[in-house]
Amino acid sequence: MEKRQIGTSDLYVSEISLGCMSLGTDEKKASEIIDRALDSGINYLDTADLYDFGANESIVGAAVKGKRDEVIIGTKVGNHFEPGKEGWYWDPSKGYIKEEVKESLRRLQTDYIDLYQLHGGTIEDPIDETIEAFEELKQEGLIRYYGISSIRPNVIREYIKKSNIVSVMMQYSLLDRRPEEEMLDLLHQNQVSVIARGPMAKGMLTKKGIEQVEKKAQNGYLDYSYAELKYILPKFLELANDEITPNALALSYILHHPALATATFGASSVDQLNANLTYTELTNWNNDMYKQLQELTRPVQYDKHR
Repeated sequence: MEKRQIGTSDLYVSEISLGCMSLGTDEKKASEIIDRALDSGINYLDTADLYDFGANESIVGAAVKGKRDEVIIGTKVGNHFEPGKEGWYWDPSKGYIKEEVKESLRRLQTDYIDLYQLHGGTIEDPIDETIEAFEELKQEGLIRYYGISSIRPNVIREYIKKSNIVSVMMQYSLLDRRPEEEMLDLLHQNQVSVIARGPMAKGMLTKKGIEQVEKKAQNGYLDYSYAELKYILPKFLELANDEITPNALALSYILHHPALATATFGASSVDQLNANLTYTELTNWNNDMYKQLQELTRPVQYDKHR
């Protein structure tokens, strides 16, 4: 498995990585998926304190026990919840971040987090205070590096200007090309890496893509109408063949840009994981294939989250 550097850090992550949100709460099943991912060469696991209200971090922690030094763990903070209480609220305060990191460490059964990420963010946040919290956690040795998980261009620009973030996690796929217009080149120029989430666009960029359009996109997807998706997906699937799976095409497309460190996909079964691992078998990726895929879809502008 090829590895890429996250920003200016000394974290080198596998080009494809496991987003743990979809693992579910069956610890045995989740552990099987994580074990298969690690055996395949994946070394980055992405979780968050909010996923199943902490249970996901606990599952990840248990699954990597005894092999912590082989794994790079990313988790997230900012959605304030309390065990036993329903719901959560946004809280990027220094006080909450510095307290909640202790809970994440406890659940993950580790004494450090490789990549601690703000799980969202708005331009109205106390950004300087948030940055201060992350910087102090670095100095204390509780986290190695920090980043943000955001698709908001104005927020991302503030963190580029004011902080030492090494990464931005953002939604990016062949059907969601918003990062291409404003963010990818800017982040690359500033030596901040992108961790792409949602590379399969809700499963629409897999062999079951047309079926997923019927299930999840009757009202369209971003700027695409249902009719457009019904036109695009068969053409996308035609580009796949016995040597190149739809999953491999979708992952290769977003990993083409040098700003990308890793494409993080979800998997609720070993079969889903294996479908994405076909990316590692792709040997003939080239610029012509990239352009063919790009011609199928169109750039999408950020019209919200400004």
